[in-house]
Amino acid sequence: MTRSCDPLPPFVQALLEAARHPAGTTTVTLVETHISWVLLADAFAYKVKKPLKLPFLDFSTVALRKQVCDEELRLNRRFAPDIYIDVITITGDPANPQLGGSGPVIDHAVRMCRFDEHGRLDRVCARGELRAAHLCDLADTLVAFHADAAVAHADTRFGSPAHILAPAIDNFRDLAQLIPNPHLQQRLASLRAWTEAEHARLTPLMRERKAGGKVRECHGDLHLANMVLLHGRVRMFDCLEFNEDLRWLDTANEIAFTYIDLLDHGQPGLANRFVDEVLSRNGDYAAAPLLRFYAVYRALVRAKVAAIRHGQTADTHDAHAAHACITQAEKLAAPAPLRLIITHGLSGCGKTVASSQTLQRDPHARTLRVRSDVERKRLHGLARSEHSRSGTDTGIYTADAHARTYQRLADLARTVMQAGWSVVVDAAFLKRSERDTFRTLAREYQAQFAILAPQADPDVLRERIVARQRAGQDASEATVEVLERQRQWIEPLQDDELALRLDVPQH
Repeated sequence: MTRSCDPLPPFVQALLEAARHPAGTTTVTLVETHISWVLLADAFAYKVKKPLKLPFLDFSTVALRKQVCDEELRLNRRFAPDIYIDVITITGDPANPQLGGSGPVIDHAVRMCRFDEHGRLDRVCARGELRAAHLCDLADTLVAFHADAAVAHADTRFGSPAHILAPAIDNFRDLAQLIPNPHLQQRLASLRAWTEAEHARLTPLMRERKAGGKVRECHGDLHLANMVLLHGRVRMFDCLEFNEDLRWLDTANEIAFTYIDLLDHGQPGLANRFVDEVLSRNGDYAAAPLLRFYAVYRALVRAKVAAIRHGQTADTHDAHAAHACITQAEKLAAPAPLRLIITHGLSGCGKTVASSQTLQRDPHARTLRVRSDVERKRLHGLARSEHSRSGTDTGIYTADAHARTYQRLADLARTVMQAGWSVVVDAAFLKRSERDTFRTLAREYQAQFAILAPQADPDVLRERIVARQRAGQDASEATVEVLERQRQWIEPLQDDELALRLDVPQH
């Protein structure tokens, strides 16, 4: 947020007086963005649109500003109804304005409940306090929001291949003018060639996803500064209301937005974990081929914004930021070495915890995980935490269901690796034949194969299983009885497999 040198309109200046606000208001502070004035008045915030007309928005009349205020309220109440209260009229004389009074209308403001800015996720991250649990919570919120968001009609431009490519090409044209550096021009030319080639390759998938309802009315501006911890939960706010082209997106594009912001904050492990948690919840692994394309696009948008700021301020920090974003785009476009990691072990030994830590240790932020407990339930139409009420060898745990589950894990591993992502397959893999199938799959994709095999004493295993059942939050339905049967079935790792064993991450 910035404060410009332009004089404030008289009505905004007057509204900085606490007496013009509800009784008991003690202080009013102004925060200014490029397109709004925000008045922070004790428990409330009032956002007033600036009278601007830019290539991507039109706030030039009172009527248009009222319309966009109404739209901001509608859109943000989808996920933050307790923050966004209403649109309030500013009336009277510009030198003597009233909030919600009678008389001539001067302008309008979106009225919101204030929250503690200390809890904004960008600030939480800057303090080193952002945790994987926060990203898991965000994944829950985002997947539920996307599931309910309006779907783009087939005859709209949103999400069409041409509509996706146009802003990506615009980035390159703008950057060529903003950064007239010959060496950088060559790098941008390479990125443009990659973008055009990837777009051509992915065009059928883009069409398929729009036809399948994956293009929706999203948030559109989902970076950490637009999320906040409230009452221990991650909440989204301040979506992009003024330009529908930037809001109607493939949900994979929105995921890439947050992914890139986490990378920009120096958190590759959390960026990787966020994408994994979202796909684990929505099952949309078909989005994996698009994630790198959208991530490169998002990185170059950031480069352009930083270059524009540098042109305005001559701040060397902005120049460095622009170059860093271009470098990030190059890393994302380049292939990363592929790995296929399977887990091995009895229920309760710590496979899921160890695989979570493995995700967060990937410096490339290019690893996804597929879990047998989650995919088994998905195959049977169950939510990840929904109990199937199946007994041992019945319901979703029959031999046929087991075979179908491992086939699904293999299919998803192929999808992920074909998209250029490494994969961790979190399953028991008690049988040598099951492990060999995935070892062969790794060779097919020239991926490094490894085994993550945490261990624990039998008493510890039983304690963990009982505690997990009591909590009722995990996808696993393993019982102590299942554990005892696994101990009879397990085929331990052989010498050639032990050579492929990874150290279990500490947690």
